[in-house]
Amino acid sequence: MISRFTRAARAVACALAMLFAGGAMAANEPPVLPIGSPLPAFSLPGIDGKTYTDKSFTSDFLVIIFTCAHCPTAQAYEERIKKLVTDYSAKKVTILAINPNHDAAVRLDELAYSDLADSFPEMQERAKRAKFNFMWLDDGPKQELSHKMGPVATPHVFIFDKARKLRFEGRIDDSERESSATKFDTRVALDALIAGKEPPVTSTRVFGCSVKWAEKVEEYAKFKARWAAEPVTLEKADVATLKAIRANKDSGKIRFINVWATWCGPCVSEFDELVEHNIRFRGRPFEMITIAAEYPDMEGTVKEFLTKKHASMKNYILASDNKDELYDAFESVKDWRGELPYTLILDETGKVIYREKGELDFLAMRRAIVPALNRLKPWGGLSPIKP
Repeated sequence: MISRFTRAARAVACALAMLFAGGAMAANEPPVLPIGSPLPAFSLPGIDGKTYTDKSFTSDFLVIIFTCAHCPTAQAYEERIKKLVTDYSAKKVTILAINPNHDAAVRLDELAYSDLADSFPEMQERAKRAKFNFMWLDDGPKQELSHKMGPVATPHVFIFDKARKLRFEGRIDDSERESSATKFDTRVALDALIAGKEPPVTSTRVFGCSVKWAEKVEEYAKFKARWAAEPVTLEKADVATLKAIRANKDSGKIRFINVWATWCGPCVSEFDELVEHNIRFRGRPFEMITIAAEYPDMEGTVKEFLTKKHASMKNYILASDNKDELYDAFESVKDWRGELPYTLILDETGKVIYREKGELDFLAMRRAIVPALNRLKPWGGLSPIKP
């Protein structure tokens, strides 16, 4: 299972952080490499397990695209990057992707549109699942090349000629929505260079998720402190409450339900990640509910545990000792016989889109949540928003 949520320094919302490169830059962000500059030296690991340097590529033109796994803009351009490789590989053009993001500097709420983040194993999983036809290198841990070249957003394109002088930097085209693109800046620049001409435009605006510099890890600590200070509540769930939770008829959200107990080892071991996933997705039409399968007189123990875990989602404890009555109101015996933990994900109509008996496979769970959220309320760059 791929997960990076057990790290001490997690740093978290791309859709809320979309910005254009033409805007003001923070003083500590490196400048964009000027046109005419030589390609900086580098030595970086590739997703294939090999190390690549600036001398590893001998084609007439080298296109470096700084991109990442978590950003919805970057995801929107994945197929277009693959098409660039298909269309230009026979024209002595190498297209190379590089991840500029320091993984621990990506806040949890910046991951709301992705099943994967920007760690090296997750890069490998993204490339495998999306069938990338290009090499992808990781500059995230040290960001040495990124500091030399100054990408401001993902994706950000840099085109170098045979002498490895920078001839173009900017965007792939002018719209995250592929059907709306009218200016194909990277293609125009490549076509001009292949023909021995100067690109008509050598620098453009760039849009996408801002690069996550390592310095943002310190800033992330403030968000963690803020989340930790959120109030924790615990309510009693009677038959009517459990029926309403299971029906999910009025929330208008994707509802995540986890039934757990303080004495259940797997429940306790995965609870921190549940809390982090609540923070990750709650800015979208998403609601997490936990139900402690404990007797009412255990309320103090359950509340103490939830408070220690900073569990600011909706939390319930069974309202009576009659577990059969309460469980029957929540789920049929054929679907769930009482084993813990038990997880359900419901769409906005109450339909089950994911069910897990036992420990969660968090990657599989995210791959159920993200498409459901995108269907319910898509990010604007991926598909038109209908009135």
